[in-house]
Amino acid sequence: MKLEARTMESARDSSPLLRERLRALAETHRGQPQAFRLRADLLAQGRANIPVAATDDLTVMVKVYASGGENALHAHPTEDHSFIILQGAATFYDAEGEMATLRANEGILVPKGSLYRFHSVESEGPLVMLRVGTPNVALQEQGASRVNPQGAYLQGDSKENRTVELKVLEGRHFG
Repeated sequence: MKLEARTMESARDSSPLLRERLRALAETHRGQPQAFRLRADLLAQGRANIPVAATDDLTVMVKVYASGGENALHAHPTEDHSFIILQGAATFYDAEGEMATLRANEGILVPKGSLYRFHSVESEGPLVMLRVGTPNVALQEQGASRVNPQGAYLQGDSKENRTVELKVLEGRHFG
């Protein structure tokens, strides 16, 4: 089995394109184990999603944040997912307010339908997380994969979700 490292090439994909990359990854490795490497460029600005493994029912991504985070309160109606902090720190919020500040080797499980948002704790340096989710591709194709508190579709790399231009820290990597 070949150990594969994914690149930042897909880092700024819009939500629909990111789902397509995950779907293609699942199709390429259909029914086969997938060995992968957690490696990513660190960022001076912005956020990145790097798909590393996928099936129709499970996705694994490295997420990198220079600052900020998924700043708009939102939910994934058809997907349970978790975040595990690999480097840096992040504060997570639900609809009621702050839930927890997590650091390296700590994580959070977010059940489908739960409203949440998070931001990096900038004093701890660039944030790198592992995101593992259960997307159930068939259900996501029937409706929005990410919604705001009013139930309207919220694209992950939208202005509403406070997306900024991606800038890589040259020569600095995680992994």
